[in-house]
Order: sequence, then structure tokens, then C-alpha cells
Amino acid sequence: MSAPLDDAAPVPPATRLAEMRTRLLHGVPLEDSAGRKNLLLLIQLRWIAAAGQIASIAFVTLFLGVTVPIAPMLGVILGLVLLNLGSLLRLRLKRGVTNVELFAALLFDVAGLTAQLYLSGGAANPFTSLYLLQVTLGAVLLKPWSSIALVLVTVLCFAGLTTNYRPLEFVEQEGLGLMSLHIIGMLICFALNAALLVVFVTRIGNNIRERDARLADLRQHAAEEDHIVRMGLLASGAAHELGTPLSTLSIILGDWRRMPSLTANPELVDEIEAMQAEVRRCKSIVTHILMSAGEARGLEAGMTTMHQFLDGLAADWRATRPGANLRYENSFDRNMPIVSESTLRQVVFNVLDNAYEVSPDRILFHAARVGDQLRLRVEDRGPGFDSAILASLGKPYQSTKGRLGGGLGLFLVFNVLRKLGGNVHAENLANGGALVELTLPLDALSIEEDAT
Repeated sequence: MSAPLDDAAPVPPATRLAEMRTRLLHGVPLEDSAGRKNLLLLIQLRWIAAAGQIASIAFVTLFLGVTVPIAPMLGVILGLVLLNLGSLLRLRLKRGVTNVELFAALLFDVAGLTAQLYLSGGAANPFTSLYLLQVTLGAVLLKPWSSIALVLVTVLCFAGLTTNYRPLEFVEQEGLGLMSLHIIGMLICFALNAALLVVFVTRIGNNIRERDARLADLRQHAAEEDHIVRMGLLASGAAHELGTPLSTLSIILGDWRRMPSLTANPELVDEIEAMQAEVRRCKSIVTHILMSAGEARGLEAGMTTMHQFLDGLAADWRATRPGANLRYENSFDRNMPIVSESTLRQVVFNVLDNAYEVSPDRILFHAARVGDQLRLRVEDRGPGFDSAILASLGKPYQSTKGRLGGGLGLFLVFNVLRKLGGNVHAENLANGGALVELTLPLDALSIEEDAT
């Protein structure tokens, strides 16, 4: 029933899009978030590896009676712990995690595994297959060149362990020979590999899908903004072109208004006055188009108060649509100073115009404050929104009016509200008609009052 601008995250879409643009402008790749999450996964995997190695050393020495060089092996574990602490400090930096950093992290993990295998039997150790875990993670996380390099490094490490290692002195136990210990170790390693791959590859896949979704979102917003820019240029050009003929018409009508042959006819005088009023209205529309298309926010914006802005907005719209039955209610509890935002004015006009086209005899415009937001509600008694339109509300050319180029009004409403950090909600009312609700953070309009 609703049409939020973005329901994927609680962060306002404008804020999220601005953060993406900032990363692009400063050379931070879009996979920033995914890279940080993937580095965190490697940190978690390293904690698991350190705990598993401590448990393995304790098990083989206490229960199997196998003598291992405990001090050097604990030294390797300490190195992994220090690497993890350094990686956690790295994550505190608000920078993207690059492919080189992930590659280096995996190389350190391979080095730690190689050192432990060297101290515990070399290639004969059943846990050599843990190399496959590093290779698989590298294939998922890294760029092709670095994943190939990681494969070569692991192959070289494995080959080196076939000739260079510290042999273990196995102690025969009743019912357990060397091969039995080896098979048990292989079974444990296989189960560990399988479990870790399922857990971590699944989570890495989720990170990649989130990154792709954000990238698709950015591309969609960029396409919409490009569409708005092109419409703005078209509107600005048309407004400039219309300025001259409107001025000419205004001068001609003024001359007619002073011609005795015309002023002697009261009916002609009334028609001339009506034409002059319409020309003035056209010139006012052209002026607003130029301000919206060519003026940056705040350059020509005036200071006003919330009540003056809302009351004037309703009065201006009612004055230009004399046939509309507009019921205006202002429940905003504080007449705070704000910037007179011309784009917001045009947004509300678009929504009121849509309501006027389907329900000229009954339109409700209600303004109120909800927490730290301005809420504007427009209700009509028209046929309501079609379900297909509600599902794609805010996209260009989504309209039931059958006009060429229709649907751009609400498209502009959604994009302007998105830029101001606001939201749009639309639904059909139970007793007939439709509701369009605009919410906007007061920070986007308010002016900080002096403490004096």
C-alpha cells in the first residue's frame, strides 16, 4: 500500500546516495562495504584457526601422547592473534579494503598454516588439505591475478613441505597405529574444511550480492537524475523561449486596454483583463520554472516562517485554481523560521494538481509536525491509484491519464523529496479516493535561531 523511496535500509536514500558519490569522488571503490565485511570474515576465520590449533596441540599432547614443539607452535598462534588485532585496527579506518589487502591477509594465513605444518610433520600432516580452504576463499574474494598467485604460493608451500619439515615422533597406542591417526586426522580436516567453506563462502556471497544491489541502486538513481537534468534543461530552454512572446502579449494587451475603441465596450474590457491575468499567470509559471531549473537552493531563497510558507502555498495554489474546493488545515505547532524552498513548493503544487484533476470538488491539504519531520497530506475523492501504478509509483511515465509524457509529476516529487532526505507514501483510502503523504526532515528547511 505504500511507496517508500527506499525501504532497503533505515538510512535516508539521499544520505546513502551522497555517501556513494563521495566514495567515488575520492577514489574509493564501490565494493568498500563488501571489502570491509570480507576482511572481517577473514578475521573471524583466523580466530577460529587460532582456537582450533590450540585445541589440536592440547589434544595430541595430552590424549595421544604425541610430542610436538609447543613453544614454536604457540609462537605462530601468537603471530596470528597479533595479525588479527592489527586487522581490527585497520577496520577502524574509514577507507575501503582493497584487493591487495585481502591478498596480503590470505598470504599471512597461508604462511601461518605452512609454519604449523612444518613443525608438525610437513606434507604427511593430514591437515595439509586446509590449503584448499585458503585457495577457495582466494578464488571468491580476489581478482584473477591474485587468486592465481595464491594458488602458486600454496603449491610451492606444499612442495616445500615434502622435503623440509620437522618430523613427529608418533607413540603407538593400543588399537591406534600411524595410519589410523592419519585417517582420523584426514576425517577431522575434511569435516572442518566442508563446514568452514559452507559458512564463509555463503557469507561472502551475501556480501557480494549486497554490493551488487547497492551498485544497481546507484545506477538507477544516476539514470533518474540524468533524466531530471535533461528535463530541467528542456524546461529552462522552453521558459526562456516563452519569455519573449509573453512579454509581447503583455504589451499588446496593455495597449488594447488604453484604446478608446476597445475600452468603450465593457465586454471587451473584461476579456482583455482576463487575458492579462492569464498572461501574468503564464509569466509567473515561467519564472518558477527558471528558478527550479537554474537556481541552486538558497541562492534566491528567502527567509520566512513555517506558517507563512504553508499558508502562502495553499493561498497561491487556490488563487490559480478558482474552481477547486480545497480544504486547508495547518496543525504545525510551532511557527519556526525556515528557508522558503521553491522546489518543495513546486512538489506540493504537483501533488495538489494531480488531486485536482480527479477530484476538483473535494481536496484536503493538511500540514502537521510529527517528531522532527514536516508531514504534508493530500487527500482526494477520485478513483484512487491502480494497483500497478502503486507498485511502480515514482517511476517516470507511470500514469493512468493516457497522456504522452504523463507520470512525470510524481516522478519529480519522489526525486525532489529524496534529495531533501524525505519520503513519499501513497495509498488508496478505504472510503474512496487516494492519499499522498510527504514527509521531510525539518533540518532540510529550518534556520538555526541565534541564542541572543
